[in-house]
Order: sequence, then C-alpha cells, then structure tokens
Amino acid sequence: MCFALTVASRGIVSAYKPVLDPLGITHPQYLVMLALWEHRTLDLSTLAKLLHQEASTLSPLLKRLETQGLARRQRSSADERRLEITLTPEGEALRARAEQVPIEMARRLKMTPEELTALHRSMLELIDASQRSLEESQD
Repeated sequence: MCFALTVASRGIVSAYKPVLDPLGITHPQYLVMLALWEHRTLDLSTLAKLLHQEASTLSPLLKRLETQGLARRQRSSADERRLEITLTPEGEALRARAEQVPIEMARRLKMTPEELTALHRSMLELIDASQRSLEESQD
C-alpha cells in the first residue's frame, strides 16, 4: 500500500504540472488557492490544519503567492499573533481559469466521473483512518 500511494501521489502531482503551468502556480500553491477560494480569508493555523501541513511549510509558499499578487498576508487586527491570508482581486480572478483544472485532469486520467468519485471517497476514508490511528498512538 505504501509504495502504491507514494507512486500515485508523485504521478498525480506530475500530471497536474502541465495543467497548472498556464495558471502560473504549482500544485502546492493550487491547494492553498483552493482553500482560499472556498474561505476567502484564513488564518495560518486554520489553513495548515485544512491542508494537513505545518505552518512553517506553508510560509514560503504563501510568500510566493503574495509576490505573485494572488494572496496577501497580514497580522490580525484583533490578535497580532494571528497571521491572516486573504485573496487579492487577482487571486479571485484566477479562480475562473482554474475551474477547468478538475475537468482537464479527469480528461487526462481517462477516468469516469463515477470512478473519480469512488476514488475520492476511498481516499477520504483512508485519510480519516490514518488520522485516527495517529491520534490513538499519541494518547
């Protein structure tokens, strides 16, 4: 299972590259943008939890998105310790172009909507199971 998941993950990320290149973003940046398109503004710790990443891993990625003009980082006025990430108008505009990404990926993978839905459901179940296992081992 471990080998298959690793190879599948690498393969999917590689398959995204030619689809995301015209948008000017990488796969990790795309994942951040998906979260921001859904929530518009997120604090760094919430974003890290949503993406199952460490905040320190996201910081350089967010800096690049800010340099590209797609997102803005600023300290919360309510709590200076919190770093808020907000979409810029350019980041919001990119959403329309990015809506074709899932369609193009499904086409490239040559999988039916039913197959993709079943795979997605199985992956979510695997994520939940691995999270439960991790939490139980920390107790």
